[in-house]
Amino acid sequence: MAVLEQLTSQQAIELEHKYGAHNYHPLPVVLTKGKGVYVWDVEGKKYYDFLSAYSAVNQGHCHPKIMNAMIEQTKTLTLTSRAFYNDMLGRYEKYATQLFGFDKLLPMNTGAEAVETALKIARKWAYEVKGIDENEAEIVVCKNNFHGRTTTIISFSNDPVARENFGPYTKGFIKIEYDNLKALEDVLRKNPNIAGFLVEPIQGEAGVYVPSDGYLVAAKALCETYNVLFIADEVQTGIARTGKLLATCGNCSCNNGNCSDTPDVKPDILILGKALSGGAYPVSAVLAKDNIMDVIKPGNHGSTFGGNPVAAAVAIAALEVIQEENLAENAYILGKLFRSELNTYIKNSSVVKLVRGKGLLNAIVINDEEKNNKAWDICLALRDNGLLAKPTHRNIIRFAPPLVINKEQLLDCVSIIVKTLSAFEK
Repeated sequence: MAVLEQLTSQQAIELEHKYGAHNYHPLPVVLTKGKGVYVWDVEGKKYYDFLSAYSAVNQGHCHPKIMNAMIEQTKTLTLTSRAFYNDMLGRYEKYATQLFGFDKLLPMNTGAEAVETALKIARKWAYEVKGIDENEAEIVVCKNNFHGRTTTIISFSNDPVARENFGPYTKGFIKIEYDNLKALEDVLRKNPNIAGFLVEPIQGEAGVYVPSDGYLVAAKALCETYNVLFIADEVQTGIARTGKLLATCGNCSCNNGNCSDTPDVKPDILILGKALSGGAYPVSAVLAKDNIMDVIKPGNHGSTFGGNPVAAAVAIAALEVIQEENLAENAYILGKLFRSELNTYIKNSSVVKLVRGKGLLNAIVINDEEKNNKAWDICLALRDNGLLAKPTHRNIIRFAPPLVINKEQLLDCVSIIVKTLSAFEK
């Protein structure tokens, strides 16, 4: 392959603007290299990555073990489709199901695909096991959710940007308030056709909303009472991001003792993606016990690339890195430090209202009553000071560095954040 001509940031941005669909509004920085917690732009400037590709790069950019697994597998076999067996998929399925404590794994590629898969499984289970009349099953979801942007998923979103002019919408979903047990119990009690309750353990895209203590445990108990599947979307919160292997904890085998503030909830259906590959390759999965997953038969669901040998090799390596480097424990310890340091600053701040989160999934809420895009301006200033983050919902800035970050680096980042915010104080 010919050596590519080096582009300037402006040239790269102009190319995307001219030839690409305008479905994103990126921060104006053009990245060309990543290693660990750092990324570099095309002009050579170095930044801390405090978004981690929306928590896909938990293991750090270009982790050598994950990269090596991918490279070695691509030398022998990349894709067979599921028309044939391959010698990597079963190994991955065994490793992942034993690690997370489930019987079966259905492999897919992206988070949205995995959510769609879980919805299909829940509906089929509802008809064939629970006994709901065909086409009558409904799924309970939470307002302000983010599960993806497919046609079905936006049907139960209340984000007008994601929904407007994409109808007609898919039926069969009931929206209730997040972190509201009464609302959940009311709908489960009144409607015998509920197949499942789909929920994010922490609403990440909505602004890192952490539910009340006991919410997930009580919600799971309600689902059990009414014979409804508890479906946990851990695409963003899973794989050690919140200080445990899973934000719902369950009976996974991460062996992290720092979990006294993590609910012990075992989902009936678990949805994973993003960091399942360490950001190296599109890998997602749905996990469940046999009595649920066994409703899926040949021809019911599939994907040409889902479960390919490269994905399997990469996912095993990515999960091994989490275990070998104790990244859940690191996220737990440094997350507490991060919130403590920022709370100290916020006490005397007119710019930041609060910091919230768990592990190394955190957010600050910017005081922006005039709605003048202050959070965006702060992120531009953070970029200028060597740290990359991005606003969500206008006045919230999410902070989610790779979990390989160490204490010294974290405190350096806190200094950058405090310095940047101080410039916006009145």
